[in-house]
Amino acid sequence: MRYGILTFQEPKPDISHKILHVDMDAFYASIEIRDNPALKNRPVVIARHPQLTQGRGIVTTCNYIARQYGIHSAMSAKEAYDRCRHAVFIPPNIDYYRQISQSIHHIFRQYTDLIEPVSLDEAYLDVTDNKKKINSGTIIAQQIQSQIEEELHLTCSVGVSYNKYIAKIASDFKKPHGITVVEPTDAAEFLKQLDIKKFPGVGRKTYPQFIELGIESGADLYEKDLEFLIQHFGKLGYTLYYKVRGVSNFEVKPRNHRKSYGRERTFAPFLVTPAAVNDQLERLAQLLDRNGRIKELRAYTVTLKVRYENFDTLTRQTQLFQPVTTPEEVVQVVSKLWQEHGDATRSVRLLGITLSNFDDPLYSPMRLF
Repeated sequence: MRYGILTFQEPKPDISHKILHVDMDAFYASIEIRDNPALKNRPVVIARHPQLTQGRGIVTTCNYIARQYGIHSAMSAKEAYDRCRHAVFIPPNIDYYRQISQSIHHIFRQYTDLIEPVSLDEAYLDVTDNKKKINSGTIIAQQIQSQIEEELHLTCSVGVSYNKYIAKIASDFKKPHGITVVEPTDAAEFLKQLDIKKFPGVGRKTYPQFIELGIESGADLYEKDLEFLIQHFGKLGYTLYYKVRGVSNFEVKPRNHRKSYGRERTFAPFLVTPAAVNDQLERLAQLLDRNGRIKELRAYTVTLKVRYENFDTLTRQTQLFQPVTTPEEVVQVVSKLWQEHGDATRSVRLLGITLSNFDDPLYSPMRLF
């Protein structure tokens, strides 16, 4: 009879990915200052002035000058005013900020489609297999940061590492307008030197428990075994045991799980004139737009597929700066592709239109019904 011995192996992180966490610097306030340079050296608070709201309202965000007065997001506007009477209060313009966020995501999409938005001013990017074939996550971070500054006149801070968790922490290290890179070989020391409050789940209620147990830093946390942490903190203890060892398997997940959306039709008899082809392209676009799908998806890439009578197949696509939102816009794009690449002397047996590279629903107005 054979007896086996169960042994516990120390968890090993997956270091095969290159993950960026891009965090815009005081995003809303920075947009307002960009558009009105006279505000540059003044404390700016994004909130309605409390004198206009009978003291109600909260701070959405503020610039770094306002933060020197102790003002921060989620603070009541009245308290912010009490702390800094000469602050400039600006009501938030979310639709406008959303437009700027879309422009930022257009820059992201030049590098990767694996983008997970967290909010209008924050996103994760998986650039492991990026469109520009750049092997260095650091170089991509530098290029994205430079592009945002040059094209939009805004700054961001970027964390670069092998998982989302470490990249997120790193992006906060050199704000504003910084880049922090945590290589796999440096991750252990990086995490050990963190204050325990930097770890997820350690908040106002749980922090005193950690201090009471002598856990004030990542290094202290690392010294505790799994059994001890589970005994005192349950599921949180289990999570932190792995986090402090750099193990986090959450992937970058784009909000749009559907990667493409298309329609195609086969024709018998074949289409033999350019007019017939254009007519069917219009019909296909209308099919695509059932229930307003084109506007909902907001695709940045439109692909035309043409199959001739002998089964030769032509596929061409266009990358757009602004997404298509109507069937007429789709027809305009595919008609141009047909005119530029199609062979009008040949009979067509199949046509197809595919939309892809969708905008994220986070940046579209919320649907209430």
